[in-house]
Amino acid sequence: MFRDKDFNLLQPLPPNEHYLVHDLDLDTLLGAMAGGDEFLLKVSRVALLNGLTNPTEIAYRQSVLDDCSSHSEIVRQIYEIAVKALFDKHKMFWFTRQDSPTGMMAQSPQVIGMFMGYLKQLRKIVDEHGETFSSEGWTTLFRVLKEELSDDYFSVVDDNLNQLKFRDGTLISAKLTFGNTGMDYVLRDSRNTKQSLKERLGVGGRKSYSFDINSRDEAGMNALNVIMSKGMNSAANSLTQAADHLTNFFAMLRTELAFFVAALNLKEILSAKNEPTCNAVAKPWSPPLLNFIGLYDVCLSLRSQTSVIGNDANADDNSLVVITGANSGGKSTFLRSVGVALVMMRSGMFVPAKSFTASVCEGLFTHFVREEDSSMTSGKLDEELARMSEVVDAITPKCIVLLNESFSATNEREGSEIAYQVIRALIDSDVRTIVVTHLSELALRFYQNDASSALFLQAGRQGTAGRNFKLTPGEPLSTSYGEDVYNRIGGW
Repeated sequence: MFRDKDFNLLQPLPPNEHYLVHDLDLDTLLGAMAGGDEFLLKVSRVALLNGLTNPTEIAYRQSVLDDCSSHSEIVRQIYEIAVKALFDKHKMFWFTRQDSPTGMMAQSPQVIGMFMGYLKQLRKIVDEHGETFSSEGWTTLFRVLKEELSDDYFSVVDDNLNQLKFRDGTLISAKLTFGNTGMDYVLRDSRNTKQSLKERLGVGGRKSYSFDINSRDEAGMNALNVIMSKGMNSAANSLTQAADHLTNFFAMLRTELAFFVAALNLKEILSAKNEPTCNAVAKPWSPPLLNFIGLYDVCLSLRSQTSVIGNDANADDNSLVVITGANSGGKSTFLRSVGVALVMMRSGMFVPAKSFTASVCEGLFTHFVREEDSSMTSGKLDEELARMSEVVDAITPKCIVLLNESFSATNEREGSEIAYQVIRALIDSDVRTIVVTHLSELALRFYQNDASSALFLQAGRQGTAGRNFKLTPGEPLSTSYGEDVYNRIGGW
């Protein structure tokens, strides 16, 4: 996910997370990515909503995803290895969890041995397919795995695991201190301490002397267990740390790959519908860049049986985009398509378009009109102003805000004045704004005063069926409610 750090699944979501998900219909997108898998859903949500702000980091992640697309079966196989390894570890701890040194000495080698089997599967994949990957992320991972998981490494680990089975007994050394109490207990290599046949029969000289504890001697057995625990404590801690290290490796591998597997799920769905996708060209914030060809609302496409009409636009060098036109003309759909594309670009994913270039923002905010809510304790305008206050409190320079019919709950004159002052302040604070509005006075005021720095788009129908919508550049249009009524009674 990153060139020089791990992906943090526990990082907090942005304060406007709820509004982004609701206004852009991101639950539909996340559902398609997760495919019913709760872990994929969790990772995708964090990655999408905590977008990247560096074009270089976006390009890095895009190249990793390109490799995933070219080797989807191998990537899914690696992901399944990580999932199975963690499941087996959980199963072991569920049934045999031990907290004493002797218990950990029995359990940790089993866990490590289980992980070694999955590491050998990873090494096999690296040997067979590593050379076919080209992105920096994948080649770095495969290079590290090849260096760390050498044949010598597996040989040493297997040898140590066999020794830890203590087939020849357990050898512990200690020093005697005052009162003949033990100190400095150390677990020793017992492979060369096995008694000869003569020693076991008591014939000839001895290398060491021993005594037996009767199985019914409870006090003696307790004393022996204390000695064993002291002798094994240091080794048990080391083994537990080794098992935890391997657990963390597979957990991070699963987390980092989960986002790419989820992205593959989405891409396969869109490919099956012949919907176009492309890698966005992410650019620095200045100068303002936003241009695309064939951009469509991917969430609408996921909910539709047929393909969705895309839009073209070039808003380069524009800090403000104003969209006007008749109701049901595709304005809100267009606004959502831009918002979702920016979210996907900032996460390092492909975007739903034939081509897409945009400046990378520090944050994305939305302010969409809400349906009437009978539970509201204040008026609708008050509710809109309260939400805008939240946006203003959280927004910073180098952000983008999407306004959809904001402040339409009041009359034309009052709504236009409020919206103009808010939008003017945002633009002056280096916040780029895309506005869908029915307020003709607002749109005309910007057209008269800011025509050189703003793009004005008109919503309209394309084709004789009257069901395909395209946005085209042009001066602001007033809302035609008469046309809407005419359409609803079957005029078009």
